Amino acid sequence: MILLATPSYHPNIGGVEYVVKSIAERLAAVGHKTTVVTGDPKADKPREEEINGVHVIRWPTWAPSGAYHIPKKRNQLRNLLQKLLNDADAVHIHSAHAVLTVWALAAARRINPDVRIVFTPHYHGTGHSALRRLLWITWRRHVARAVEAADIIHAVSPREAVLIKSHYPHASSKISVIPNGVEEDVFGYKWRGADSDYMMYAGRVERYKRLEAAVELARKLGLRLLVVGRGPHREGLRRYARRRGVFLELLDPQPRPDYLRLLAGARYAVNPSRHEAYSIFAAEALAMGVPAAVTPEVAENLAAEQKPIGDGLAVAVRAAVPAWRAVIQKYLDLYRP
Repeated sequence: MILLATPSYHPNIGGVEYVVKSIAERLAAVGHKTTVVTGDPKADKPREEEINGVHVIRWPTWAPSGAYHIPKKRNQLRNLLQKLLNDADAVHIHSAHAVLTVWALAAARRINPDVRIVFTPHYHGTGHSALRRLLWITWRRHVARAVEAADIIHAVSPREAVLIKSHYPHASSKISVIPNGVEEDVFGYKWRGADSDYMMYAGRVERYKRLEAAVELARKLGLRLLVVGRGPHREGLRRYARRRGVFLELLDPQPRPDYLRLLAGARYAVNPSRHEAYSIFAAEALAMGVPAAVTPEVAENLAAEQKPIGDGLAVAVRAAVPAWRAVIQKYLDLYRP
């Protein structure tokens, strides 16, 4: 059995949870018993379900503003991990930015010192608000212990690997770089938005994503801005766009076919964040041929060809984006001693 842990697990656009969903379902599809332990801020007690062949255990967490993901009922959670680890060949922990996952990694190592642990930190190296940056000073010690306890540190881009090495040089020898893939359905869509009137962002709507820069780019190009996703900065972004005279349309996460249709029809995809381990959204755009207005950091993570457009952004026009089916074997190699 392969056990995965993640802050949350649902069909979202991009983000850690979507990556874990993609990995888990492909592991199950090739015959591996796969269990995901995930946080659920809406739950008052644990619940279990089967999703596309994956056994999902949703654990109650406290996640103010969609962050921290602090597990409740920790003694019960420890007992659950004890039971699961009796049958686990490997444990794959996702995200250094959640209490649930870092706590689970430490607990797994104590419960079964011999189990193989792969840690994918999706590492940003800091928090993204004044409070979170302050908390990071203490939290980084917990992450350092998680890095030490893991057998393999998996980075999703060379740039993320460099950042991890700079903060945890003692872990350099166990870092492995495997970029994320994208869903196979993406390759059934081709860019048709060369003359469209909108640019599009999809993902979490957080202040650190710098979506005001997307508003400014839309204003400069005379386009409307479509934002697909949830997050605590939606209303702040709406007010900013109104002040700048930009037509902003905010949508909740869409059914997969609708999301892909909207992306294929955009003049540009846009992701102005400087804190991304790997942008699934930008990768999906480039796989379709949609030009992506991104920061150099995002373009570097995708190893994308880029043309500067000013204001700290570049247009990425081409990248070698693999499908998940081409990536999953590399994950299986990580799980083997």
